[in-house]
Amino acid sequence: MTRSQPRRARGTVGHAYSALNLRLALALFGLVVMTVFAVLAFAAGVAWLGVVCAILAVVAVVDLIVIQRRRAARHREEPGVRHSLFE
Repeated sequence: MTRSQPRRARGTVGHAYSALNLRLALALFGLVVMTVFAVLAFAAGVAWLGVVCAILAVVAVVDLIVIQRRRAARHREEPGVRHSLFE
């Protein structure tokens, strides 16, 4: 069973462990920026930097998947509740 917060986290239902919506926005920003940097690095012929940026873009994709799973679990636990960017 997926929970909206990891076990033994310091957060509670009223005070979340992490701001999932803010994390989602930051992960999307990181994915876009690292993808653009990877393309620019490969175009400039700096392959090692392109590889590093591509790896960071993959990390952002994995983070997006984890965030979406936690947001879905939170939605199942609290149906109909809308959360702001910082909740």
